[in-house]
Amino acid sequence: MVSIRAEHLGLTYRLRQKLTLAPRDKRLPTGGRIDGGPRAGFVTALDDVNFSLEAGDRLGLVGSNGAGKTTLLKVLYGIYEPTKGRAVIRGRVDALFNINLGFRREATGRRNILLRGLINGWSNAEIEKRMEEIIAFSELGDFIDVPFKAYSQGMAARLAFSVATSLEPEILLMDEWIGAGDPNFQEKAKQRMNELAEKAGIIVLASHNHGLLKRTCNKILELEKGRVKAFQPAEEWFGAKAEKAAS
Repeated sequence: MVSIRAEHLGLTYRLRQKLTLAPRDKRLPTGGRIDGGPRAGFVTALDDVNFSLEAGDRLGLVGSNGAGKTTLLKVLYGIYEPTKGRAVIRGRVDALFNINLGFRREATGRRNILLRGLINGWSNAEIEKRMEEIIAFSELGDFIDVPFKAYSQGMAARLAFSVATSLEPEILLMDEWIGAGDPNFQEKAKQRMNELAEKAGIIVLASHNHGLLKRTCNKILELEKGRVKAFQPAEEWFGAKAEKAAS
């Protein structure tokens, strides 16, 4: 059974010292707070984060810019190693918070499906079996044999989403909603997300779009300066927000 359990999760790094990052992402965490002064201080990007998710959960990550949402996603995906605590994850994980992750600009869309699949640990047989289905879902048509660098942002997002969800990841991490732009594809993507969750999967979606989160998620984790401000059922969280706005 799939699950995510964060136990006193923390990530702190020296302000002038680079983290040891996986080759797939060379960017430092953003946000958090600076401790010990601006010259010799440390940045605490995550601080004592605790939560647990089970099969079927769809978690919405909320908070202002710099609250730690994207950093938490990258810790869950294994890009950053926590400096405190641990994340215990059961299930196959895929992520959609950088549409260029695993894609080569000079390669065609078809070739990039193969490369992304190999990065994810899929076998050649699995990739071949799903190739045409991925292409059809992406709605790229003949553009699938055009270099990725020629794609618009929407085309790249459609291909990334199609690949990431084609083998039904048991856990899907997303940073903001895909910017595909096409309402028809947006609806298809939402239906696929719902299907993934219904098949005993877990979705973690960071977004500023409260309307989307209200429609999509059953739990909310609110972060503030790297700390958990709230972790509760979505209905309760949005209800509290409505009461506060009305008062």
